[in-house]
Amino acid sequence: METDTLTPAKKKSSKKKEPVKNFAKSYNQFKNFGSQQYTGMKVGRSHKWYYDKGEWHETKITPDLWEISYNVIKRRAGHAPEGSGVPVGTEYHWYILAHQDVKKLDANDYSTEMTGIKYKLAFKRAGNEKWNATPKAERKRLVKLLKDFIVQLEKEPVPLEFEYKQKQYSGEAIPTPQVCDEEHCTELGITLNEENLGIIHCTEKGWKMKNVKDQRLVDAIGNQIALWYQQNPQY
Repeated sequence: METDTLTPAKKKSSKKKEPVKNFAKSYNQFKNFGSQQYTGMKVGRSHKWYYDKGEWHETKITPDLWEISYNVIKRRAGHAPEGSGVPVGTEYHWYILAHQDVKKLDANDYSTEMTGIKYKLAFKRAGNEKWNATPKAERKRLVKLLKDFIVQLEKEPVPLEFEYKQKQYSGEAIPTPQVCDEEHCTELGITLNEENLGIIHCTEKGWKMKNVKDQRLVDAIGNQIALWYQQNPQY
């Protein structure tokens, strides 16, 4: 006597398909930073780039002042998500304020490291002949940036004095322009033991620094800053 063989039904996968993220929509949607509305990459995110062999020219103008120019192609580390970013052909005009720390290695070679900020003065959309700001408007924006920067520099910096791994550290933290509210500043330039370490960032996940790999040292710096703001609410 023959019997029918029952074939078990295939179980449906319980895994839900992840929705495909629309990077173009996310990039272009309006976002808020304090009272300022903006589009583009979200504040707090970062890019990593590699620079090709470039050309740096410098001309001495006074004993302490040099004119510089630098031309190079920069390449993204990895690949941009499909649909993200601005169209090919978009142009930007940035103004850079940075420390350049240089050490002579031999007759022809120097190590060099730069830490600082860059500020967008204007941009030009792909296919457009005109920039979004006139030279006069750019100059006005730059004057405001430099005035804000001078205000921060003239204020009392946040003093840093602590011991870490049996080593004494001494220095200061200088707030970056436009990132301070009534209670504290979230981005500060750090100098420790007469060395520029770059900018420390106060994020939702704690204190972060790009150029300092020792997170416990970063936390020690951040704790000093937080304690100082608690003790000096007037700043």
